Amino acid sequence: MLKKYRGITIVAGAVLATASIAPGPALAFTPDRTIDFMVHSGPGAGNDVFARSVMGVLEKLKAVPQTIQVQNKTGGGGLVAMSYLAEKKGDTHLLAVFTSVWFVNPQIRAQAKVTMSELTPVARLILEPAVMVVRSESAFKTTKDFIEAAKKNPGKLKQSGGSLSSRDNSFRFLLMKNTGADWQFISMKSGGERVAALLGGHVDMMIMEPAEALEQIRAGKVRVIATMMDKRLPSMPDAPTIKEQGFNVPEVPQARGFVGPPAMPADVKAYWEGVFTNMYKSKEWQNFLKENLYEDGFLIGPGLNKFVDEYTNTMRGILKEAGLKLVR
Repeated sequence: MLKKYRGITIVAGAVLATASIAPGPALAFTPDRTIDFMVHSGPGAGNDVFARSVMGVLEKLKAVPQTIQVQNKTGGGGLVAMSYLAEKKGDTHLLAVFTSVWFVNPQIRAQAKVTMSELTPVARLILEPAVMVVRSESAFKTTKDFIEAAKKNPGKLKQSGGSLSSRDNSFRFLLMKNTGADWQFISMKSGGERVAALLGGHVDMMIMEPAEALEQIRAGKVRVIATMMDKRLPSMPDAPTIKEQGFNVPEVPQARGFVGPPAMPADVKAYWEGVFTNMYKSKEWQNFLKENLYEDGFLIGPGLNKFVDEYTNTMRGILKEAGLKLVR
């Protein structure tokens, strides 16, 4: 199942060739008021930073004729944002950033009333690697060091992260099931809080994005003890993968992109597909990908709809492997 995820990333470029849509005079829709980019996390968290980065690139390219603003709709680990988007049926000036929690929550939380299939996927933009880090002065030099300490002291060690349905916590469940170790997950709203908790010694470990880790490495504040991928990252060639260290934990995919409300008019969807296609082709966007160590994940049209179905099933397999109870 997980190998299929890697296959999806390879297909992305091929889909682009047939699905690219550029806005032109035939498209009926043009934004005529402020555009909202909604995120389910607080300021400074990954989604918030990502949305503001996309907004910045679009503004630099003068890609849309109206102002874009980021709207933070927090609560329920994404449930509030999903419900809000579902209530805005047919809204023409609202998009939301989706991540893996939009696929996970409906499968493990009974109170989740909305699934991705009920919304309008518009574009997948990036795929994100992940790394496990500890603060530089930590006694944990390897993943094994951390796992062994967690076995000897069940429930004592702590990991900072996002929502309980985030990729961070999925990795935790997989590692604990695989090793028999046990440690706490401390959920925090913002990325700044999570990093501060690690650097301040309030938690022992964190799983973060490579770009954020590199920033902290250069500042001499953290040490990478594992890349949570199937292969080493070119930007961190000395950091071993989790599997190299003897832990048979599957790679947990993370994708970010934009989704619209239910019943988004076809011309509105086509407009945004065109906007994101042109952004993807720009040197500004390609530089953004390189600078932040993201994998290109651009996908729109039928290929995106297929991805939504396959990603849902991929996450279902991960959740089952992690031993979580599914409600759908």
